[in-house]
Amino acid sequence: MIRRTLMLSAVVLATTLAVSSVAAQSGEARPTIRDLGRTPGVLSPGPLNAITDVAGVRVGQVSLRAGDSIRTGVTAILPHGGDLFRDKVPAGLSVANGFGKLAGATQIRELGEIETPIVLTNTLSVARGIDGVLDWTLKQPGHEDIRSVNAVVGETNDGGLNDIRARVVTAADVVRAIETATPGPVEQGAVGAGTGTIAFGFKGGIGTSSRKLPASLGGFTVGVLVQSNFGGVLSMDGTPVGVPLGRYFLRQEVEAERADGSIMIVVATDAPLSDRNLERLADRAFAGLARTGAVFSNGSGDYAIAFSTADDVRRTPARRGGAMTVADWPNDRMSPLFVAVAEATEEAILNSLLKAETTTSVIDGQTVTVEALDVEAVKGLLAVR
Repeated sequence: MIRRTLMLSAVVLATTLAVSSVAAQSGEARPTIRDLGRTPGVLSPGPLNAITDVAGVRVGQVSLRAGDSIRTGVTAILPHGGDLFRDKVPAGLSVANGFGKLAGATQIRELGEIETPIVLTNTLSVARGIDGVLDWTLKQPGHEDIRSVNAVVGETNDGGLNDIRARVVTAADVVRAIETATPGPVEQGAVGAGTGTIAFGFKGGIGTSSRKLPASLGGFTVGVLVQSNFGGVLSMDGTPVGVPLGRYFLRQEVEAERADGSIMIVVATDAPLSDRNLERLADRAFAGLARTGAVFSNGSGDYAIAFSTADDVRRTPARRGGAMTVADWPNDRMSPLFVAVAEATEEAILNSLLKAETTTSVIDGQTVTVEALDVEAVKGLLAVR
């Protein structure tokens, strides 16, 4: 009991430090793919090259690092800064492989809308994620009459670097991630829900990117945030990287068919899309995932959630009270948005890897070190192309 109390006290301290000095822990000196001179795709990013380029979207993160084995956290995405439960946003869900624990999924598919922040954490903390979303939602002014809330909580399994069975994530951590969510730059790498994740045998994490369509194609923005924790043979902007780097554990994963893992992809756009076309948009995010060399293995939970922040499609109380007329971007003009989400997803994944730092932990009595991508080696491989 004393050991448990001390461990939890250390986690609280680590949480506080993570929130106040997350930049120092997230590898800000490490580059993005654009810092290496590569520009995946043909469309241009928004000014932040982040999901927060979609106006109104906010991101908050809590990183938990304590002792030898706690490496986990929470990432919260808020579609807008208003009353999410009253002013719901249309949404679509796509599942490439359903080996995962995505809370709230069936109601998204049934009603085509989201009414809470989207929270990402580790596999065994989904219940705590739900608790935190409920705590935050129920205490909001004007919510005294609420009797049902569809909390949306996604996960990947960070047990390779985190003592996941300790279940140190608390509802308070989730509330803190939501309440500290802001617009503006988004920390990337080994932060938040990506603190303990692994991708392609390298250190994975949180990554983000965006694309801005030219005015002739609607002028809309598509932003993506990913929690990368999956396997395959890494390719970066069309250049094979995983095999030439020759990491033993990467070869072992491929040869032994141990490419399991998961990814959560969150897509935001200001295009006025129906939930049907948001599901189609989410489907295309997996084109970007495939470009990085993912294999969508049996044990991988591969999920994409897309939502629209456009005022003209927001599901306000008035619109839900009767027949309504809403904007609906036509099917024939969706293709540029499909290109945008594929490109932004690919770049977000690459950024999650490049920004992450080497992480060491003790799991089941064994010291485990998962190295970050060797930036100099990557530069050399990219220069060959």
